[in-house]
Amino acid sequence: MADINLQPLIERWRTDLDGTYQTWFLWEERLKNFRAIRRGLQQVISEMQSGTFGNVYKGSSLEIVVRSIAEQRQIFRGADHPFLWKPKLRIPDIYESRENQIAFADFLSTCACCNAEKQVLTAIRRLDQHHIKGLGPASANLLYFLHPTIVPPFNTAIVKGYNLLTGATVKLGSWDEFLAMREGIIRLNNSYKQLLSNDLGAVGGLLYDIGSGRYAPPPLGNDAESHAAWERDLANVRELTAKENKALEAARESDCTHTDVQGWLRDLGKSLGFDVWVAANDRARPFATGKLGDGCLSNLPASVGDVQGGEAVRLIDVLWLVSEADSVAAAFEVEHTTSIYSGILRLFDLATGVSSAKDLHMFVVAPDEREQDVRDQLNRPAFRNTSDLNLKFLPYSALRDHRDAIARFGTGMKGIEAIARTID
Repeated sequence: MADINLQPLIERWRTDLDGTYQTWFLWEERLKNFRAIRRGLQQVISEMQSGTFGNVYKGSSLEIVVRSIAEQRQIFRGADHPFLWKPKLRIPDIYESRENQIAFADFLSTCACCNAEKQVLTAIRRLDQHHIKGLGPASANLLYFLHPTIVPPFNTAIVKGYNLLTGATVKLGSWDEFLAMREGIIRLNNSYKQLLSNDLGAVGGLLYDIGSGRYAPPPLGNDAESHAAWERDLANVRELTAKENKALEAARESDCTHTDVQGWLRDLGKSLGFDVWVAANDRARPFATGKLGDGCLSNLPASVGDVQGGEAVRLIDVLWLVSEADSVAAAFEVEHTTSIYSGILRLFDLATGVSSAKDLHMFVVAPDEREQDVRDQLNRPAFRNTSDLNLKFLPYSALRDHRDAIARFGTGMKGIEAIARTID
């Protein structure tokens, strides 16, 4: 592998608008998900260690976390499959075996609390010694969101891409093989770090696109003719299938719609006399004839931005603030196709951090057809103690149809509360 020059491949891949680097690694929602997934894992650990987790996957805190990972684009699709309960095989055996459940919780707890590579690898080795049936390196996808510079993402396509690129014969299901592959991935990443990233998600995305057939790897031999043919193929990456094109177009439309709804909320808040905050990582997005953050606050008041969990609060899609009081009147999380769970967590970080939570109006803003998804999330055990918070569902259709009238005739929160739906 040392003789192979991957620079032309990586450079072409980085600029491919439909490749994983552009559509997932640089996707701003990816970074938002880290905090939500980490916090969700803390919930899993707490329930397993205290004995309140139960013995089923469906409806559990672990399902919430794993689904949040699997809902991300492309590279993590199917990440939930290894954790689904297979009753005939009785795997993975962390639901019926209390001993295995504790071992898995200790593994996650160690990895969540440490910050050194050696500690993470020791935790993996210790878990492997328990020989938990059906629980293998798929757990690396949980670790990636705890330590993205130490543990790469893991799935069938990534393994296939690694084997194609290096000539290795790594197999799924073995921690030993995963750790050996990890060493090779880190060497590869270090060789091309100026084109990749300290975050191993980038090199994972490259291997994913090779393993899924989007890019052909260079020939492993030194045959000049074979390399020349590969260079020609690289310059003309195969066309996406009609199905893939449709999916990518839908993803782009999702981002566009998300920005549009943020813009509606921004303009409505200004019309009602509020100061408006747009998520820190969204302010530069193009909207109308300018940027989404035009005319909005550039900093949150200390009473809001410096609270515990303030980092997550700054990522809430839209906040309406009462300028005289430096307090938040309303908070909106727009969830077009992304994980509803992570958005709800950011709202709860705000509600638990500010002193005026009883006067805070919070909304999950989403397509009408996602209303049941919102209700299902709030009915999960992780949110059982939040019924006293003023959180409502605001459907796209109601906001689209009534925002102009509310801006013209409304005052305060009355108009927006009138079109929102209570979540029982």
